[in-house]
Amino acid sequence: MYIWEQPDWPHFQWDATRLAQPLAEAHLKQGRLLGRLEAVGFALQAEAALLTTTEETVKNAEIEGEVLDRAGVRSSLARRLGLPDAAMAPEDRRADGIIEMTLDATLNCAVPLTRDRLFAWQAALFPTGRSGLYAIQVGAWRNDAKGPMQVVSGPVGLEKIHFQAPPADRVDAEMSAFIDWFNRPPEIDGILHAAIAHLWFVTIHPFEDGNGRIARVLADMSLARSETSPRRFYSLSGQIRRDRSSYYGSLERTQKSDLAITACLLWFVDCFSKAIGQAESVCAAVLDKSRFWQQHALNAFNDRQKAMLNRVLDGFEGHITARKWAALAKCSLPTAQRDIKELADAGVLVRNDGGSKNTSYRIAVQQSV
Repeated sequence: MYIWEQPDWPHFQWDATRLAQPLAEAHLKQGRLLGRLEAVGFALQAEAALLTTTEETVKNAEIEGEVLDRAGVRSSLARRLGLPDAAMAPEDRRADGIIEMTLDATLNCAVPLTRDRLFAWQAALFPTGRSGLYAIQVGAWRNDAKGPMQVVSGPVGLEKIHFQAPPADRVDAEMSAFIDWFNRPPEIDGILHAAIAHLWFVTIHPFEDGNGRIARVLADMSLARSETSPRRFYSLSGQIRRDRSSYYGSLERTQKSDLAITACLLWFVDCFSKAIGQAESVCAAVLDKSRFWQQHALNAFNDRQKAMLNRVLDGFEGHITARKWAALAKCSLPTAQRDIKELADAGVLVRNDGGSKNTSYRIAVQQSV
């Protein structure tokens, strides 16, 4: 018997006592992260949100086996978020749908969820009406014309059925109940609300494809509402991708069980806490960047130098060379050499060991301020 076949579905139950300590620890980490980021100012908050939203978008797709170009996703997000200086690569057009869905869910998190909004999200994920080689139904609930909606793995003839969703003729009523609950002011902890939103939606599996990606976006939308902030500073999908096998295992066990979902909620709270922990590295990078610009506030950098230093601080791969500088800054080699020499003379860049043929530089180690 699947969870949706239980007589009291969808009246979930859980042990609040077992959840109390993990929730308290998760909220402490959440508050610490958000507090640190509040101190860096609006511009650097925007950069931190760009980094984590890029991670969320890329990993949400990757969980389903779709590999997107991270630099292209970052550029697409930067332009949509009004951060043109951070758009440093061609946009990845394959990511347009998931980017539009992600931004609509978070930037407009206070806007009520509706059928039409969900239809638009799912249609945006599959603009050609195909999932891979196969034509699928988009912008509407599934109709089960191809048979029951099942989550299956394994080769043809040896498939393993992990889950079977409710029949299509129940989907509209099931989604009405879900949407009504999602739009009501929450009466439970915000992290638990996000966990239940994800589980409930993905159990109904209302679309022919795209259910997992939309479920994870709904969890993020729920968290944005609970934080009363559209800016995301941690990536749930990034952590789920790292724990993908346990993610699917938790879902399968819960969907084949009764309505007592404490174990599933504990898994989600742990995932949330780990996502916050991963975000600390993003926060540290943003704080380092903030310290750098504070230390060099009086330096008269030209626009190329500012742009290139920001690029290095954002995680530039490899060392700085004049040829790389010229290519990325779209300037001549002598101009790049002059820019680098000025920064080296000012103590901003340090020359790496090596011969003159492969002269390269790095940003000088910063002292705390």
